[in-house]
Amino acid sequence: MKPMNYSRPIVLTVLCLFAGTAYAHPGHPPTGFAGGFAHPFLGVDHLFAMIAVGLWAAQQGGRALWAVPAAFVGAMGLGGVLAWTGGALPHVEMAIALSVLLLGLLVATQRRASVIVGMGIAGTFALFHGYAHGMEMPQATSPVLYALGFVLATACLHGVGIAGGLLGRRAMRMAGIGIAATGAALLVLA
Repeated sequence: MKPMNYSRPIVLTVLCLFAGTAYAHPGHPPTGFAGGFAHPFLGVDHLFAMIAVGLWAAQQGGRALWAVPAAFVGAMGLGGVLAWTGGALPHVEMAIALSVLLLGLLVATQRRASVIVGMGIAGTFALFHGYAHGMEMPQATSPVLYALGFVLATACLHGVGIAGGLLGRRAMRMAGIGIAATGAALLVLA
């Protein structure tokens, strides 16, 4: 069996990290696709949780490598729709902070789970992240374009985490500890 070439996904992932520098009018809050794409990069809570999902999926391997991030992206979209349609979701900031803590701990402890359980964990947390994205959408923007932006950014951040899986067990464990510590700090502030 031929070994997988990781260079192209890594390059694309790195390019996604620098997409924010392409805004034509700095100082103005982005709307539409650009606003949705920027949102996950602007908060350490979203940034670390989404990278942690990719790291944890990389640790799991197999079907979890794509199924866990896909469950996160799908449920995040549902959370956005819930926010846009006026639905209520309690304790959003607390749940997001908890997601950073628990996902970091899963990575740090290299905890394995079945694909279904992994999808459930990722999907549950993603619902809250999507709701927050939806609530913070600017009034004068297209929900569809905004959603496409935050979905693509999330996929890029999951890709960063998956690529981080190439770093080795010790580096991933250290990343998990750092993410979990950030989550603990966010919980204190929530």
